[in-house]
Amino acid sequence: MTALDIQHVDGAAGDEQLEAWRYVHNTIIPAHVLSLDDVRERAARHHLELAYSGGELIGNSTVRPPSGDDATAMVIARVLAEHRGRGHGGHLYERALLKARELGARVIETCVLESNETGLRFAEKHGFVQIDRYQLDGDTAWWVDLRLDEEACGK
Repeated sequence: MTALDIQHVDGAAGDEQLEAWRYVHNTIIPAHVLSLDDVRERAARHHLELAYSGGELIGNSTVRPPSGDDATAMVIARVLAEHRGRGHGGHLYERALLKARELGARVIETCVLESNETGLRFAEKHGFVQIDRYQLDGDTAWWVDLRLDEEACGK
């Protein structure tokens, strides 16, 4: 795997970074298209990263900081289809997991569009188990929430 150039996208990010993050998100999750303003708002609340390989945009990640009594964080790694199978998703996931733990997470979850079979396999391969399946109000797409089973994956 080629070393990745990782860029943090925060609330002060310019439109170019926000648009790049949005492009990856909307390409992989066409059932939940985000506007530039949506991404700007998320960048202020969550830890977002962009990933480049050889100067080419290959993916992004999201860490929703821990919340609730059990300090649950959400980690999501996204890799554009043409760049999958090279270890990039694993690298982004590991970075996101470390960030979630650094922020105090005790429970790790992820969310995958049910139609994204590759994403579901990736999550299961990394020790996640399904905890919920649902549709958002007014939406026809199904979503799957998964929780990291650290005992099952030896962590």
